[in-house]
Amino acid sequence: GAISQRIQSRYWRRAKDLPLSGRRVELQVLVRRFRCDAVLCGRQIFAERFGDRILAPRARRTDRLDHIVQHLGLALGGRPGASFAARMMLPVSNDTLLRVVRQRARVPSDPLRVIGIDDFAWRRNHRYGTIVCDLERRRPVVLLPDREPATSEAWLLRQPLIHTVARDRGGGYGEAVARALPQAVQVADRWHLMENASRAFLDAVRKSMRQIRG
Repeated sequence: GAISQRIQSRYWRRAKDLPLSGRRVELQVLVRRFRCDAVLCGRQIFAERFGDRILAPRARRTDRLDHIVQHLGLALGGRPGASFAARMMLPVSNDTLLRVVRQRARVPSDPLRVIGIDDFAWRRNHRYGTIVCDLERRRPVVLLPDREPATSEAWLLRQPLIHTVARDRGGGYGEAVARALPQAVQVADRWHLMENASRAFLDAVRKSMRQIRG
């Protein structure tokens, strides 16, 4: 917390920035290292900071470039985002796009009350997982490694404030919710209601095709 003017050394930092006139831009920033004069300070030498809104510590991209990278990752994903970034003269890979999205994702701090739970495919017809979404704030909360009821039940036991769960008609998630949160109300979400209604309609039409054609 003390001010120091004793410069220990200097070094160069390189950070990528937004392109200019169709050219890639890299900033070369001369950073000063200072020596702390406080006797009891455990960190004798510290580097100059530029603020997280400009250039975060150890960052290789400026904050404004990082925001663009994040939005590309959110909108397009990995490979499509990297391909579009190359056209914009932004040197980022598909792994970098996904990594920035994960790093900037906000960790939910509010207690969960209304959730949706469903399965998804890690690899179709081979491996499935479970996704849980906060339906009040419309954002995903967690991805579970499989769709076994025991896995979902173990996670739900740590969320005692949930009072409403939207799920599909499969019995696995219903059993998990009933055991972990017996007080919670289980409902069908809108997507599954429309899917079930569409399927029932098509089944009724197929059964009556002879009468319809006649």
